[in-house]
Amino acid sequence: MPLSRFQFCIVQSRKWRVWPDGRLLSSKAFNSLPENLLIGMGNPLLDISAVVDESVLQKYDLKPNDAIMADAKHMPLYKELTEKYNAEYIAGGSVQNSLRVIQWLIKKPKVCTYFGCVGDDKFAQILKERASADGVNVMYQVNKEHPTGTCAVLVTGQNRSLCANLAAAQKFTDDHLSQEECKKAIESAKFFYTSGFFVAVSPESMMRLAKHSLENKQTFVFNVSAAFVSQFYKEPLEKLLPYVDLFFGNLEEAKVFAKDFDFKGTTIEEIALEISRLPKMDDRPRVVVITQGNAPVVLVENGKVIVTPVKPLSTDEIVDTNGAGDAFTGGFLAQLLLGKPYTECVNYGIYAARHVIQHSGCTFTGESEYKED
Repeated sequence: MPLSRFQFCIVQSRKWRVWPDGRLLSSKAFNSLPENLLIGMGNPLLDISAVVDESVLQKYDLKPNDAIMADAKHMPLYKELTEKYNAEYIAGGSVQNSLRVIQWLIKKPKVCTYFGCVGDDKFAQILKERASADGVNVMYQVNKEHPTGTCAVLVTGQNRSLCANLAAAQKFTDDHLSQEECKKAIESAKFFYTSGFFVAVSPESMMRLAKHSLENKQTFVFNVSAAFVSQFYKEPLEKLLPYVDLFFGNLEEAKVFAKDFDFKGTTIEEIALEISRLPKMDDRPRVVVITQGNAPVVLVENGKVIVTPVKPLSTDEIVDTNGAGDAFTGGFLAQLLLGKPYTECVNYGIYAARHVIQHSGCTFTGESEYKED
């Protein structure tokens, strides 16, 4: 029976498990997951989150539940949030958020390692302290010429609009991956996760990890993250997609992606199937996961569509939706690292997202309810 790259196989009544490279692990060894098992690479940002009214969105030409990169007209926004509103500072950045959720769920420090670029300033120290406190093994590249990136999180009711000023985050360079500490982490990793936001920063770094993953028969995970990625970065995206083993997106992103790639399908199930069938560097089927808010999650595995309902929360249970997608991905990947089947990964993604939207920003409280069988 051929091994799946994406999930562990259970052998002999769960006494032994198999990594994607074929190495057997006893249950005891499996339960103590190794450090650097998953490498995440993205834009580390300090979220400046505040509750505002619709007029602020209109002033800065922003939309509810949207995610954009800041330009010149948005620069006064960050000062306005800190001076006029009761702003909250939260360690952020899409990939970093997902890694924090993974660590919260699996309860073992440094299973996840994170690459990204920050400035040499107070905000960078805050980011590192908070990410490390959540268990993430942080390996930032430091750029002394640019400040740490920030992301304005404008909360209107249950919606959130994200406006990211990447600053130092967009100065990440491929040579950071050649640092001895980073090289060792990459060599020991079996999963690599990055997002569409990083296509605008260092596509060469993404390709380097993607090629390493393919050559070593590991798992390369990609989250499209925002609709503008396929609209404005289609060329580097087309080069990366053949290496992608596990693809994440939400409803809006999937629809825009389908339009940009001239898909024939129009339903979300058809779009997910077409994504799974895009050219791939090896013969192992691509897994696709599309979320739809409180509508069912669409999973494509081995060419088959599996739809999982989402139990909605009541209006008064929702604080804001900021970080819901990051939390879903983190919950899903946490279970993938633990060898769970994809359907169970989806359920834990839903659990993590439901937990986070009952808090402000991508934050969580108390112990997670996860318990391994």
